[in-house]
Amino acid sequence: MTFEETLLSLTDELRADRWSAPLAVAMHHFEINTPLRQCHFLAQALHESVDLRSLEENLHYRPDRLRAVWPQRFDFARSLDYAGKPIDIANYVYAHRNGNGDEASGDGWRYRGRGLFQLTGRANYAECGAALGLDLLDNPDLLLKPDNAALSAGWFWQSRDCNDAADADNCAAVTRKINGGLNGLDARQYLLGLLKQRLIN
Repeated sequence: MTFEETLLSLTDELRADRWSAPLAVAMHHFEINTPLRQCHFLAQALHESVDLRSLEENLHYRPDRLRAVWPQRFDFARSLDYAGKPIDIANYVYAHRNGNGDEASGDGWRYRGRGLFQLTGRANYAECGAALGLDLLDNPDLLLKPDNAALSAGWFWQSRDCNDAADADNCAAVTRKINGGLNGLDARQYLLGLLKQRLIN
């Protein structure tokens, strides 16, 4: 299958049309230039963006989910206080992380996850913006545009040396670099298998 046919087989016509060119440009620019690298990159992009549907972090958590995702940060009482308040959640959990200020600064919400790889944190926004020639600190919503969302994912991929892990066909290692852990590894491996069937086999 071609790259465009592969996207269509895994999404729908609207998303395939919308994302084919931005993804192709990003992969070319950041040397994601072998079928195996492309399979790994696309598997991560599809998973992080819910099959190219979501370019912004969903922080609408219930109390039980807050405790499950951040068990060290939310006890029962605090989870009740923060549940259903995405701005407050972001400002609390992302305070003093990735270049963000304290909870009152609002950086957690301002620099919440956006783009295909859910770029997060003031420092990452600044670094990515400088690399791409975008003012992401003053205009973080620029990452909600497909071209910029794809380029930011390509930049993150290259800046974390993901090609090496992809060349080794190590989905767990790629996932750690993208996600910081192994969240959703089974789903990412499943997508990787589907992509390999279409782009390599």
